[in-house]
Formats: sequence, structure tokens, C-alpha cells
Amino acid sequence: MVDENIDQIREKVLHSMMSNNDSPTGASKKPMELTDQNFVQEIQKADLMVVDFWAAWCGPCQFVSPIIEELASDYAGKVSFGKLNVDENPMVSQQFMIRSIPTIMFFKNGKMVDAQIGAVPKQFLEQKIKKHMAL
Repeated sequence: MVDENIDQIREKVLHSMMSNNDSPTGASKKPMELTDQNFVQEIQKADLMVVDFWAAWCGPCQFVSPIIEELASDYAGKVSFGKLNVDENPMVSQQFMIRSIPTIMFFKNGKMVDAQIGAVPKQFLEQKIKKHMAL
């Protein structure tokens, strides 16, 4: 019972954090919430979009979430970041055959160009971001 309440609180806090865009220039310092309905539209808007496929019950996802938040802040205005809850958005999850989470995918001009399965350090993801920014 306590674990369920903690998970619900975490989910509400994460949702609140994801929907908070505090950048006056319009460049988001927070990952945007992606859904089955807005996924295609949002990844096509960005030159480079990093998408974190996650679920509230996933321990490694909780490890990766603050890293994605930091990277979104560090690269605000240069790279877009999004988070897609696989439990709430089965269509996109099935389309990309997400079988393990966290899965982090990199989309360049709407096309998937790279993916990372599992929790990895910030520096590892940052290397991939820099690689795809340079291409």
C-alpha cells in the first residue's frame, strides 16, 4: 500500500516536472511529455530529439530520469528531449518494439538514428548527443 502511494506521488511529481517549461525563450529546459497522439508531430519538429521510454515502476528508469532532466537543461535550445511512458502509450512503444526500459532513442529530423537500452551514465548519453549534433 505504501509502495503504491509512493509510486503515485513520484508519477505526479514527474508529470508536473515534465510539463513545467520555465524558459522565457520558448526553448524547453525540461523534457516534454510525449504520447501516442503527439509523438510523430513532436519528433518531426526537432533537429535532434532524445526520447526516454520509461515506466513508473521501473527502477533503472528512476536512475535515468534525472540524467535526462540535466541534459535537457544543459542542451536547452540545441536539442529537444521527451519522455514517453510505455504503459500509457502502447502504440508508439509497439511501433519501436520497446521490450526493455529504459530505452533512449535519438531522432534526427524525425528519423531514428540511434538507441541505447538500459541505464547508462550521463557522459555516455552526452557523447551520443554530441555525435548526432555534429552530423
